[in-house]
Amino acid sequence: MKLLLTDSGVRNASIRAALVDLLGKPISEASALCIPTAGYGGPYGYPGGPWRFVSGRSPSPMTGLGWKSVGVLELTALPGIDRERWVSWVREADALLVNGGDALYLCHWMRESGLAGLLPSLHDTVYVGLSAGSMVLTPRVGEHFAGWKPPTGDDSTLGIVGFSIFPHLDSPDCPENTMAEAERWAAGTAGPAYAIDTETAIKVTDDSVEVVSEGHWKLFNPAS
Repeated sequence: MKLLLTDSGVRNASIRAALVDLLGKPISEASALCIPTAGYGGPYGYPGGPWRFVSGRSPSPMTGLGWKSVGVLELTALPGIDRERWVSWVREADALLVNGGDALYLCHWMRESGLAGLLPSLHDTVYVGLSAGSMVLTPRVGEHFAGWKPPTGDDSTLGIVGFSIFPHLDSPDCPENTMAEAERWAAGTAGPAYAIDTETAIKVTDDSVEVVSEGHWKLFNPAS
């Protein structure tokens, strides 16, 4: 897959240009499926968040970017749907837009639904993550971001990328997410870890990792 792992959606021209580059065509010619599932999980999940995400009324731009078409893929519904049907929907989409919320809840339902196993085969699909939707692809989230408790009891996630993400750096909405806290969090992770703010995203293609930012970010524990 081609990945655009954002903190707060497509917030600026640089991140939008990175998305268009990954798509290989204008957004207006691309189809997207949005995945709101993470917005229901964790102690702060509630119905209004997923509705704003799906409707394009979220302050984190994702579904309202001018796509040719947008559909909704709710992961908790997939186990009750014929697999060939929903897999065809995913394969036909140019992009998957994955909501924020609780990364461990999202990880659980990605695995339970079967989407996690499908992701590595989606070579031409652009995965656009928002906060938890980005973190779910990392090896682990760290106790700082562990809200919903999975059956495994740990903070491991899908490990599709080889680095961890500390989102919402110095955000007024998350005053606890300071650089000092990011440093403490990074000390408990194994491997590279990025702290990113609202104006930052991480673009991943094959083995290439590029930070796209009009804000500020920091890489901890860089690979030797």
